[in-house]
Amino acid sequence: MGKKIKKESEPPPKDVFDPLTIESKKAATVVLMLNSPEEEILAKACEAIYRFALKGEENKATLLELGAVEPLTKLLNHEDKIVRRNATMIFGILASNNDVKKLLRELDVMNSVIAQLAAEEEVVIHEFASLCLANMSAEYTSKVQIFEQGGLEPLIRLLSSPDPDVKKNSIECIYNLVQDFQCRATLQELNAIPPILDLLKSEYPIIQLLALKTLGVITNDKECRAMLRDSQGVDHLIKILETKELSDLHIEALSVLANCLEDMDTMVMIQQTGDLKKLLSFAENSTIPDIQKNAARAITKAAYDPENRKLFHEQEVEKCLVTLLGSENDGTKIAASQAISAMCENSGSKEFFNNQGIPQLIQLLKSDNEEVREASALALANLTTCNPANANAAAEGDGIDALINALSSKRDGAIANAATALTNMATQESLRLSIQSHDVMHALLSPLHSANTVVQSKAALTVAATACDVEARTELRNSGGLEPLVELLHSKNDEVRRHASWAIMVCASDEPTAAELCRLGALDILEEINLSVSRKNKFSEAAHNKLLNHHLSLKYSQTGYLSSSNIITDGVYDYGRINPGTKLLPLKDLCLQEPSDRRAILLVNSKCDASPTPSMEDKSSDVGYGRSISSSSSLRRASKEKTNAGFGSPTEEKSEPTSGRNTALSKSATKEKGSRKGRVKKEEEKVKEEEEVAVAPKLTGEGSPDKEWLPPSDPDFCVYVYEVTRSILPITSIKEQVEVLAKYVAEKMGGKIPKEKLHDFSWELHISELKFQLKSNVVPIGLIKKGIFYHRALLFKALADRIGIGCSLVRGEYGRAWNEVKLMNESRKGVIGALPPPETYIVDLMFHPGALIKLRSREADLYRFL
Repeated sequence: MGKKIKKESEPPPKDVFDPLTIESKKAATVVLMLNSPEEEILAKACEAIYRFALKGEENKATLLELGAVEPLTKLLNHEDKIVRRNATMIFGILASNNDVKKLLRELDVMNSVIAQLAAEEEVVIHEFASLCLANMSAEYTSKVQIFEQGGLEPLIRLLSSPDPDVKKNSIECIYNLVQDFQCRATLQELNAIPPILDLLKSEYPIIQLLALKTLGVITNDKECRAMLRDSQGVDHLIKILETKELSDLHIEALSVLANCLEDMDTMVMIQQTGDLKKLLSFAENSTIPDIQKNAARAITKAAYDPENRKLFHEQEVEKCLVTLLGSENDGTKIAASQAISAMCENSGSKEFFNNQGIPQLIQLLKSDNEEVREASALALANLTTCNPANANAAAEGDGIDALINALSSKRDGAIANAATALTNMATQESLRLSIQSHDVMHALLSPLHSANTVVQSKAALTVAATACDVEARTELRNSGGLEPLVELLHSKNDEVRRHASWAIMVCASDEPTAAELCRLGALDILEEINLSVSRKNKFSEAAHNKLLNHHLSLKYSQTGYLSSSNIITDGVYDYGRINPGTKLLPLKDLCLQEPSDRRAILLVNSKCDASPTPSMEDKSSDVGYGRSISSSSSLRRASKEKTNAGFGSPTEEKSEPTSGRNTALSKSATKEKGSRKGRVKKEEEKVKEEEEVAVAPKLTGEGSPDKEWLPPSDPDFCVYVYEVTRSILPITSIKEQVEVLAKYVAEKMGGKIPKEKLHDFSWELHISELKFQLKSNVVPIGLIKKGIFYHRALLFKALADRIGIGCSLVRGEYGRAWNEVKLMNESRKGVIGALPPPETYIVDLMFHPGALIKLRSREADLYRFL
């Protein structure tokens, strides 16, 4: 055998790189390694970057600046499991940085991260992939991406993972996702309630807490509440409340129960099992304020359902709430007050709080905490709604003063609630008087000036409820409350306009307040509102009509109608029909205008600014209005008419009632009356006129600073008033009064005019002569001796109002106007039983003066339109 020769090792191939071990101390160098094709280098580089990122937020920002994020996203889909795992771990840490989150959204890596949740992947990958999604889901855009790319289903599956970190990350991500309603709907389809309930059994409090928070969100949906009930979720929640060791979870458990109690079936179930009683006892006896607060909130949410309120009342929930009102914690007081507000919808609960609850709430109204005051005011507002007993209880407990003080609160809610409570109490007269005595009108000024529409609305409604007396309206007017009230009519809020109109309608009940409202422009604003189909309301129309009742001239011109309650006083004038929105000039301006070709303006005025004497009849005066007028021709015409009328003269020392029959007077007596025409008033009539207030100056709101302007006098009309008062007023039959007055008016206006001769009745020339003579379009009604329908109807209404005959004045077309009266069927006088309603008649003043025509008849139509 030959000697063995040692075999030499073969040199490595020339194209193979010799292994190189490198120790890098720079993060930038390691980031460059992320582009290496070698799996081992990639794995080690990712591991080093992971450890670097764990050290703090600054390192995460450094990696972002070095451009590590983009190459790492490519490694999420690497074939090597270790590389993929390490890259996922890095993203789980980096995703807590907001700048990294933004870049990840731009790179659209959500699908790659969700892919790491696959069942076959390692638990470590599940942990960090779910952590990455939990961090990303804190922002809305990322939530949408996770949901749209199917991330919810694998997350729900991972709730059953054996690893607690995976569970924690998954439930946290789900909690963020279910803030969106679409995710909640999908959660129901994926049957996520059972695995979430299983997390309540976890030994880790953070997992239990996140599970309860998630349940608290998803049980806002009715379907989820049903799923929770079917999965025995309520039992889990009750057990948590019964376990003292889990006191840190009680608040969240109560929040979930609060949602569950909104479900009627759940409510019935826990009531039958006795759990409802346990819940109320738990809330009442707990010493933890947050638990009491959340328990009260749970009752509040559930009490919005009527059946739930009934069950609560059966369980005497009121006692629990009254106890909570005495808590030292303001949050608990607020929650208890809100629960009482909700329970007020139950009549039995309202009665309970009459003796227990109202005194405590009044004390809370005096709290320094504005939120407490707001909540207690809301409870009192609800308790006093349609409940006089509670309103009286609140007043007896010094609630009026506390509520009025609350009107100056800094919170709009407190002001609105206090105003509502005062409105409820003001429905009782005794309480309204007590409220008025506390200077409520002055206290309402600030709410009326508020910028909050709810406060404006409630304050205006309170004005409407409390301004029912002259004293209250005077106080409101003197304190400057009418101006902000009128301003509220400009509001774009429907309720504000409606309540402001209501208040103005109430305030317009007396003349001084109505005059002030008109001066502030309320009438014009209401007219503008009522011309709008979208802005008008029943109250704006009623308020406008109420103000027009104090401005009958405008009312008759606009509406063409004066009711029997619209009493024509001195200064009322008939301008003729005007279109809506057209301004009606004051009487003074109309009197000072030169005569024109427009129709005469008819004035009613029984105040004589000068007493005519016999010598004045021989004097002729052509002066215009603004000075005393005494036309010889008009006075002589009045004397002749008195002769024809045959009514008692105001200067007769002995006059007998005529009962509507004409009295034959001698010519000598007629002359005597004409010569003594200036002394037409007895002493009592003079006293009466001194007490009356001239209407025209009030309507115009104008007056000369140097000399007071007076409306044109009408001595003839003064005579008419005296004659009808002496001769017609004593007649006992209303029907006979109407007939006699109609004949009297017809005689003063030219007598009976047959239909066929109506066109020959030259009343136009007569009116033109009067206008020329008076140098004005304004003609006193007493000067007209030839009048047709609208002249006679106005005179009839003016005289009827003076002697108490109720009649209306209606304007028709083509110069027509007529009076309507309501008369009882006198044949049924003395009949026992219900009387039929009165019938309406038109009074004929033209063709057959004194005739009464039934309103809805062919004769009435002929009179009005032919």
